Amino acid sequence: MKEIIITKNEDGYKLRKVLSNYLSSAPASFIYKMLRKKNIVLNDKKADSDVKLKTGDSIKLYLSDDTIEKFSKKSEGDLDHSSMYFDPDIIYEDDDFLFCFKPINMLSQKAKPEDYSINEIIIDYLKKNGSVTDESLRTFKPSVCNRLDRNTSGIIVAGKTSHGSRYLSEVIRDRSIKKFYIAVVAGKCDIEGESTAYLSKDPKNNKVMIKNSPEKGYLEIRTRTKKLCYNQEEDITLLKIELITGKSHQIRAHLSHMGYPIIGDIKYGDRSVNSRFKQKVGLNNQLLTAYEVVFPDGDETISGKTYCADIPDIYKKLFRSYVWQPGKTED
Repeated sequence: MKEIIITKNEDGYKLRKVLSNYLSSAPASFIYKMLRKKNIVLNDKKADSDVKLKTGDSIKLYLSDDTIEKFSKKSEGDLDHSSMYFDPDIIYEDDDFLFCFKPINMLSQKAKPEDYSINEIIIDYLKKNGSVTDESLRTFKPSVCNRLDRNTSGIIVAGKTSHGSRYLSEVIRDRSIKKFYIAVVAGKCDIEGESTAYLSKDPKNNKVMIKNSPEKGYLEIRTRTKKLCYNQEEDITLLKIELITGKSHQIRAHLSHMGYPIIGDIKYGDRSVNSRFKQKVGLNNQLLTAYEVVFPDGDETISGKTYCADIPDIYKKLFRSYVWQPGKTED
């Protein structure tokens, strides 16, 4: 017999979710059958698979050790990346939430089993400090709740518990969280306020197309921009961007469509401008950083608060005259 005690990490999860995580290789039909035959019970009673769990609940699996081992073997994606580990750059952490800085050339979540993304780094960090264990990860895995492109740096928000993950997913989904970016674009950009366009993604080439008016297959996007500083000598503009809708490649493609490509963006940028900055300052990445999140009022520890990432030095180097105010939202 194996007993699983529900912790805060799994609080609010449905029974079938915890069981499918713990017995990750078991077909759903097997789990339903074991529940029906009371080989798996909740608080020593027969339970429906959709019942929501609370901290302290007891799940007992009256299964042989061989059966449990068979259905809970690590998947192909659970590889050992210990040699690649480094401590994440923590911006904020409490019992439910962890915010950190994702550097460029790193995935938010792995695309292939061998990838080591910021998500795996966070999990390894939590294992290292004792917040999670290999056993607890069998029923709940902390996860990043926003995604940034590989070559976009900036703030990543992650839920350490099911409650934290649900809250972050909710405020992202209902757009009550405000997300701000900084970017450096070619030319003098005087566009202020909200701009609307329509986006369609080409999955085969992992690229999006933008149009000014609605067409079949195109989704509306909205981006709000504000000019912070113009470098006349280099003919580049520092922008503050609020992402109102969150579509793939939205900021990069939308700005390029408006005639102001992001410096260093090899997919939507200007090749000659990118080459100039590579030669001049050794730039090998796009100048787009998710630097600030503002949470709505509420009852969470993070409600009504603003969290900012550090501004990368390259921005300060290109805009020496601009007075940076870390930790504050520009008005």
